[in-house]
Amino acid sequence: MSSTHEDPRDKRRPIRARHVATSFDAAAPHERFDQQSLPVKLARMGATTGFDMWARASAALCRRMGWYPRVEPYVGYGTEHYSRLICRTVLAPPGPESASASRGIWTALTVPAPHTRVSIAIDSEPLETVQLGDSELYDAPDPSRNQSSKFARSDRSGYLDLVAEHDLSVGPHQVTYHVNERSLVPGTLYTVASSARIGVISDVDDTIMVTQAPSRLKAGYNLLLSNPTKRASVPGMSVLYTRIRDLDVDMPFFYLSASPWNVERTIRLFIRDHGFPAGPLLLRDLDPRPKTFVPTTVQHKHEFIQQLMADFPKMRFILFGDDGQRDPTTYAEVVRRYPGRILAIGIRQLSPRESSLPSFDWTGNQPAPEMDVPVFYGTTGANLMKTMLPYLQSTCRRSRL
Repeated sequence: MSSTHEDPRDKRRPIRARHVATSFDAAAPHERFDQQSLPVKLARMGATTGFDMWARASAALCRRMGWYPRVEPYVGYGTEHYSRLICRTVLAPPGPESASASRGIWTALTVPAPHTRVSIAIDSEPLETVQLGDSELYDAPDPSRNQSSKFARSDRSGYLDLVAEHDLSVGPHQVTYHVNERSLVPGTLYTVASSARIGVISDVDDTIMVTQAPSRLKAGYNLLLSNPTKRASVPGMSVLYTRIRDLDVDMPFFYLSASPWNVERTIRLFIRDHGFPAGPLLLRDLDPRPKTFVPTTVQHKHEFIQQLMADFPKMRFILFGDDGQRDPTTYAEVVRRYPGRILAIGIRQLSPRESSLPSFDWTGNQPAPEMDVPVFYGTTGANLMKTMLPYLQSTCRRSRL
């Protein structure tokens, strides 16, 4: 980025960034490898070793075919002062990446490009990075660690998770990623106002997108084989979310799914095409790892909600989920762990046909988990809007007084 003449921009403090421990590097105590029985340890070692062998063999084959690394950018988020930037390096054939969504079967076969050097810039300002390992978790960058490096290196599965220190205006910004022999790849960074006091964390599967996740066969077909452009939206949910967003223009939306990072683009395009408020996605790494293996759906949601609670310590959250994957009990535990941080909970009730399981009628035969916050139930966004929106309107008015 140097030149023969002095550029006024060179006098500005560079954007510094460092690696952080991601949720898939931070095992919950009961999921740690050393806490497992011998049969579980052996099974995990076999699965992890098998995956590593597959990854190495696939990478060797792809390189013989002339494939080389490219970057898959994921939507970043943060405040005016620091941001989380997440991407993945994978092996791909020469040529530009398709901007359209692919069927899940093709994205599931993605071959990681481990330990790949990536150059990153925010609004054309390059990042200086330093490799610090995985000792830090969720905290803001340390400006005293000013060792200069013009690139960051992805991990053993191709993932790269950085925290960048900066001074940015509120709103969307462009992040560009670059690896050797490829063109710059743009991504989006959502900068949330530090003054924002309310945010939304929404499940995706069967909360905003019809996936029939409780039925493994139907969920697997929808994830791997169905046309991603024909995914159905839960009726009325985009209208409800837009009405909630209108209550406070600074309100950020975060979308949480147990789907793998491989389908991030598919879900991002779904959110855009169906009129939901834009926001970052927090998905799951399905690659078996020595420390964490593969987090369960419930553990995955707890870990990322924990991450957001730490990233935005002054923010209260509205949670949305459904009753097909234990979201009511998961959110009840969140309320218990973080008293005063949850403003309200919306639960979308699945029909027996959607779930292929007995109806989970949390307001009828089965009592809802006890919570100290208002919980609203409905089969559609319109049902939830009738009771939930007036409460949120009243709460937002009181918070501005």
